[in-house]
Amino acid sequence: MSDDFELETLALHTGIHRSQFNEHSEALFLTSSFVFDSAAQAAARFSDAEPGNIYSRFTNPTVTAFQERLAALEGAEACVATSSGMSAILACTMGLLRAGDHIVASRSLFGATVSLFNNILKRFNIETTFVSATDVSAWEAAVRPATRLLFMETPSNPLTEISDIAALAAVARKAGAWLAVDNCFCSPALQRPLELGADLVIHSATKYLEGQGRVLGGAVLGKRDLVMDGGIFGFLRTAGPSLSPFNAWVILKGMETLNLRMERHSENALEIARWLEAQPGVAKVHYPGLPSHPQYELASRQQKTGGGIVSFELKNGREAAWRVVDSVRMISITANLGDAKSTLTHPATTTHGRISQENRDAAGITEGLLRIAVGLEAVKDIKVDLARGLIR
Repeated sequence: MSDDFELETLALHTGIHRSQFNEHSEALFLTSSFVFDSAAQAAARFSDAEPGNIYSRFTNPTVTAFQERLAALEGAEACVATSSGMSAILACTMGLLRAGDHIVASRSLFGATVSLFNNILKRFNIETTFVSATDVSAWEAAVRPATRLLFMETPSNPLTEISDIAALAAVARKAGAWLAVDNCFCSPALQRPLELGADLVIHSATKYLEGQGRVLGGAVLGKRDLVMDGGIFGFLRTAGPSLSPFNAWVILKGMETLNLRMERHSENALEIARWLEAQPGVAKVHYPGLPSHPQYELASRQQKTGGGIVSFELKNGREAAWRVVDSVRMISITANLGDAKSTLTHPATTTHGRISQENRDAAGITEGLLRIAVGLEAVKDIKVDLARGLIR
């Protein structure tokens, strides 16, 4: 595809390699392995002397189509697809790091990411220092000679804190480390971290890329020498946390409407955020598109819009938060996000429930905090549903 095409066009046309049947939609290759013409060709494929498909654990035409499309949207040289967002983070860290290496990470991360860094990577003697998502000087102070990776989400989950990608990219370069940005909340429709200096972009394709809550998927993107030759693809090829061809095909179809969906998610979320700020039972609203957000100016420069995630704190803690959750009739009570349907969760007892109270306190995950991933329904209906449990 031409580099001159806009994102909307790339999302529809990149990665299409028609078979002999000349199909219009992307083909779905449900096969575990691929047949060779000869022993010599098999040997050439396995030794990488000849490009081509070998085994769907690490080469499959449908998965390749997904990788090419997402790489085009993010402006990346290469993409490695994985079975989920968490397996993408695992592939990134296990593929690039070794025992004795050090990570500096935002303390405002998804709970499973914190557990991966604190409980699993630590067993392999890879240590993590958690710092404020927004204080660049704290990142600089945390860097050690052994630091190899800076890792963050922006906006963060669930408080939508905004990290300065360009400033932290400079910190990483000075330290001789890589900067990895989890771009799950924005997607490339709203934010392109590589253009701001990041080395790697992480995705849970389960979320906005797929867009309708049907399948799991993940991806790691960046320069070819880092993603393909630097160890990430090698980890996937050997360990096998692979994206299935079927899931890749479903996500490909979702990506066709990514830009349209993100525009509507953002419009709805901004209206809901403004409405929540006016509710008497709400103590605080966290949304990057609001002027009241501490990093509003940075978000305005770094993102196209504020995105689809709104978090808000109730004045009367867990009791008030659970009342809202238990009162909704239309909004789905689930921890997933990025769905066309609005979803609501209480982070302190779900997504962040398995991390320590100390870590929750440090990340600002209060008992009264709720996160709504604002869907594509009529905004009026979302307001009515939330209002059922809000104290007036």
